[in-house]
Amino acid sequence: MDRLEVLIQRCYAGLDADQLRSEVLARLRGVLTVDAAFFATVDPATVLFTSAVVDEPLGAVTEQFIANEFGQDDVNKFAVLAGGRDPVRSLGQATKGDWRSSPRYVEVMRPLGLGDELRAALLSNGRCWGVLCLHRETAEAGFAEQEVQLVRRLAPHLGEGLRLGLRPTAFEVREPGPGPTDHTVWYAGGPRVGPGVVVLDTRLRMRSSSAEADYWLAELGSADELPVAVRSVAARMQLDQATARLKVRTRAGDWLQLQASRLGDDGQMVVVMEPVTPAQLGSLLLDLHGLTPAQQRVTELLLRGYSTRQIVEQLCLSPHTVQEHVRASFHKVGVGSRRELVSALLRGSASRG
Repeated sequence: MDRLEVLIQRCYAGLDADQLRSEVLARLRGVLTVDAAFFATVDPATVLFTSAVVDEPLGAVTEQFIANEFGQDDVNKFAVLAGGRDPVRSLGQATKGDWRSSPRYVEVMRPLGLGDELRAALLSNGRCWGVLCLHRETAEAGFAEQEVQLVRRLAPHLGEGLRLGLRPTAFEVREPGPGPTDHTVWYAGGPRVGPGVVVLDTRLRMRSSSAEADYWLAELGSADELPVAVRSVAARMQLDQATARLKVRTRAGDWLQLQASRLGDDGQMVVVMEPVTPAQLGSLLLDLHGLTPAQQRVTELLLRGYSTRQIVEQLCLSPHTVQEHVRASFHKVGVGSRRELVSALLRGSASRG
């Protein structure tokens, strides 16, 4: 078995997103020359970054990288790749060899001594779960076609691996105990903390934060450095001049919604970090379990208490088709009945699948 086949197999080894990214980047360097890499998970609804593994020298320019991605016209934007026919493309292909036509190359990559880049949107079931950006040091030649094809072959397996690694594990309710708040609801990582607020200036530097926000910032990465998820949602808000949102899973397994909006007329903004329950995650949970759009439509009605006959009438499907979708949904979520399905998806019980 060659190195690429081994790498593909590791995408199905049950690794979480951090483990998968670390192993993939190490193994990828055995089949491809990579001088620097950016490997992020994203919110599939918005393709905003939720966490990132960043090699040096890219770490020093993460702020510029994000500002370019969400606030500047350029080629090979990840959202465009995710929604296009070809989710894998090099800078050389996009610019027809004229790297200088890309602001990202001129302002971010070239000053670091980097040349061509190879970008991939990592999809599974039609949804984008992560993005990969591979860089080469400045040279006359960039990524060759066979190297682009190699990443194109690998990309859907990486997308599937990230989806599997992001699936919920255990959610539970416990008795009240010591913690940051007096709430009695617990999730995978411990006591449920309430919403937190972060205030940023026009350069996306943190001006102030609540105690709850400090807790969630630490769960997303570091209370001392603004996490990639916060930077991304704030950068998107700056571009759109409107509210921006994303959902992100913390290191402990909790889910947060981040919402950025403008604060007054002086350019400052506020990012609200609010924990969400499994019931509030909506279609994201169904996406995480790999349900097709047709299966999701049936499952959403099941979760609302519809009978098989009512689903047949509502969706204009045959009883046989509805039952097929129900069986497929049970299998993917890892349950054997409607009650278990509701428990797994709405009440947050552990999935067996």
